[in-house]
Amino acid sequence: MTPVIVLGVVVVLVFVLVAWAVATYNSLVRARTQVDASWAQIDVQLKRRHSLIPNLVETVKGYAAHERGTLEAVVAARNAAAGSTAGGPAQQAQAEGFLTQALGRLFALAEAYPDLKANQNFLQLQAELGNTEEKIAYARQFYNSAIQTYNQKIQTLPTNIIAGVGGFHPRPYFEAAAGERADVNVRF
Repeated sequence: MTPVIVLGVVVVLVFVLVAWAVATYNSLVRARTQVDASWAQIDVQLKRRHSLIPNLVETVKGYAAHERGTLEAVVAARNAAAGSTAGGPAQQAQAEGFLTQALGRLFALAEAYPDLKANQNFLQLQAELGNTEEKIAYARQFYNSAIQTYNQKIQTLPTNIIAGVGGFHPRPYFEAAAGERADVNVRF
């Protein structure tokens, strides 16, 4: 082979390698952006949830004033969950798990008060919160799917080479806390 042909083959191989590296890097950026966008959707739904809870608690207060401990637990769990946004998915999932448990106790408490169960404001808030919980579940599912795709890309060959050079790191799943998996224990 002549030196010109060898040089041409080397240039073509370098071009292909660079094109592959750029395409791979762009693919990783798209996956990371999808993860960030899906996390933002969870955050939107959690903020909506946090906004509904004070209204729900105020509605219940009028009917169940002597159940102050349950109401305070819901408010404290809501405040902890709202304040955990900077801690990332793992910390926020744990705080949201405690909030879910507290809400379960609140709704169980409502069963003991027939007038409260018939209150239209309470029923509307309960329905809105239920709708929000469904949206949170969907957003979590979408986020975890995006995380799976992203983590899989950065850990498989040969993409992991570009991921390492580009500073791409695995992201944690938004997992249910241990308490969220268990039944809510309600005591009166």
